[in-house]
Amino acid sequence: MKIRKANVMNGETLITDVFLHENKKQFYTLVAVPELEWSMLISFEEEKQVLADKLKSSLAKNAQSDAAEELSLKIVQWVTEM
Repeated sequence: MKIRKANVMNGETLITDVFLHENKKQFYTLVAVPELEWSMLISFEEEKQVLADKLKSSLAKNAQSDAAEELSLKIVQWVTEM
């Protein structure tokens, strides 16, 4: 498991930790953001743009739109570099 520092402002709250767990046997990455009480499974085969849109849509349910967009782009970067 890896822990990344997001440092994204969501209103007056700072989102800091993003947890990433790569499951190589089942070909997915589990991403969790405890401050938002949010998590998602991401398939290794997801395309970057589709993934970014899906993440932004899901994160927007728990965060402001600017924070959701910024955080989704960071998560895409982290997941694709693993």
